[in-house]
Amino acid sequence: MAKKKESKTKESKKKGSKKRDIEIVNIVVSTSLEHDIPLEKMAATLSNTEYNPEQFPGLVIRIKEPKTSALIFSSGKVVCTGARTIEKVHESIKKIIKSLEKIDIKIKIKPEIKIQNIVASGSVGMPLNLNTLAMKLENTEYEPEQFPGLVYKLAEAKATFLLFSNGKIVCTGTKSEKEVHIALDMLIVNLKKIKNKK
Repeated sequence: MAKKKESKTKESKKKGSKKRDIEIVNIVVSTSLEHDIPLEKMAATLSNTEYNPEQFPGLVIRIKEPKTSALIFSSGKVVCTGARTIEKVHESIKKIIKSLEKIDIKIKIKPEIKIQNIVASGSVGMPLNLNTLAMKLENTEYEPEQFPGLVYKLAEAKATFLLFSNGKIVCTGTKSEKEVHIALDMLIVNLKKIKNKK
């Protein structure tokens, strides 16, 4: 009997940990290489680039490992997207600087990286009644015939959530991993308030 009990508590512990989880899926950063970049030369020399100045003033460079892409402007400004960790962001920027060496541009500075946005996805571990949430939460947008998710702006956490009826969530707008978790905690508190009001 005791053994059975033990496996049950293990199971419930497992279930408990499955209840809510969130992981970072994209970090958007900006930086400046503080150097003019000849984009045409870069596009002509490097195969992993796209450059259509008539459509957009920046050059797109795609990095295989870590899988990221960056927009590079002739002023030396760079916007990098696709990394899941800050380490990967730094790796990507290093690879861009290495690519520039191929066209004889040497970046002497260590670029200062500013996080612009973090996108995280996960689950609150409970099904959500989006119609009820749309009525009872402030700052929401819900048009199920156009999109199955509810948009919820959590002003106090400077975060915006996409909520789905199966409990899946996407969080955007935060600027650090800590902020992601604070926003998730606030979201769960607000969801529980509504559940308990019923």
